[in-house]
Amino acid sequence: MKSTHAGRAPVILLIGTVDTKSDEMAFLRESVEHCGGTALVMDVGVLGRGGFTPDILNTEVAAAAGVTLQQVMETGDENTSMKLMATGASLIATQWFVEGRFDGLLALGGTMGTDLALDVANALPLGCPKVVLSTIAYSPLIPPDRIPPDLIMRLWAGGLYGLNRLCKAALSQAAGAVVGACQAHAVEVDPRPVVGMTSLGSSALSYMKKLKPALEARGYELAVFHTTGMGGRAFEDLARRGYFAAVMDFSLQELVNDLAGSCVSAGSERLLGAGRAGVPQIVAPGATDMVDFAAWTRCPERFAGRAVHDHNRLIASVCVDHDMRRSVARAIGDRLGEATGPTCLLLPTGGVEQWDRPGEALHDPEGLQAFVDEMTHVVSPDTVFKPVDAHINDEAFAQAALQVFDAWVAAGRVPPGVVDMAEERRAA
Repeated sequence: MKSTHAGRAPVILLIGTVDTKSDEMAFLRESVEHCGGTALVMDVGVLGRGGFTPDILNTEVAAAAGVTLQQVMETGDENTSMKLMATGASLIATQWFVEGRFDGLLALGGTMGTDLALDVANALPLGCPKVVLSTIAYSPLIPPDRIPPDLIMRLWAGGLYGLNRLCKAALSQAAGAVVGACQAHAVEVDPRPVVGMTSLGSSALSYMKKLKPALEARGYELAVFHTTGMGGRAFEDLARRGYFAAVMDFSLQELVNDLAGSCVSAGSERLLGAGRAGVPQIVAPGATDMVDFAAWTRCPERFAGRAVHDHNRLIASVCVDHDMRRSVARAIGDRLGEATGPTCLLLPTGGVEQWDRPGEALHDPEGLQAFVDEMTHVVSPDTVFKPVDAHINDEAFAQAALQVFDAWVAAGRVPPGVVDMAEERRAA
């Protein structure tokens, strides 16, 4: 099988406890090689030696965490021991990936191994293929904010202790998944700067339909992230790593979800990645009037009796009360106040999502006014504040965003677009 990695087979970092799962890890290594890859085995076990010698010893993993393996064993607590090994494994994996020593991650584990694997997977950048073979794949035991947004999980069925045909099928398919992902991974050479944008689908929020052609005409590539939890996590990760030339973060509904305790969350650091990294950010409070919940469960008790929009059989949204809207405004102001780069808040005073228009299910003009009033008092002096007399889905809002963006480009705050390529793409 041919490789797309400069003439070499994809290299897979294979992580597991070689002391307790020697047979499974050896079979995984063989499966990776059978699929056309090369495996680097990292042993994160702490009980002793396994049936073969790994490429990265458990003593090296412990040392990366600043302790000896003996010290790890002497903690007397398996949770503490695994946290130390997770720290060491994450540091080694991060460094080795930067150095180009492997292309993808495959980790094997029960609850302990999965706990460690999630730390390692989160330490690696978006786009690095990551597969976790776990006895608790997709389990509610795993909090959403610990799942990397691009993670592939596979249930390790029937393989908790020893090899059998079911176990071998799961192991070989996981190996094929990560090797295939590495072989299929291709980075298109594109000199255009990338603008990151958030939106809640294309019905609740639709400004990207106007902004995408406008930004492309200016020589930028637009990446739009769906703010239903994982989308926001991916957006924050890339923003924090400086992937974007600028961001248009116009859908902050995940922030509201997190404040309200919804499961549809991007984590507690939503709206902080770009600002802390100094990435120019234009922000708007899109969809901040509602909290998402699983449509197959009950509406959160706090919002019982409030208007609800059933989007589909998976997700529904409830209009939040006025106190919550004021709290959201304060949270936005606080988080923008931490920004170290150019920051502008656009405040569409005519509405923040499609379902809050007159006649729609979530129309609440008093709630919108409460939010607008609070927002005007809590914006940091370092944040450029621009009220827009329009709904967020109106043409006037899109034009206001472009006006700020163009001014930042002219001032050198945002790198210029590659217009020649943009013209070539339009011609094609």
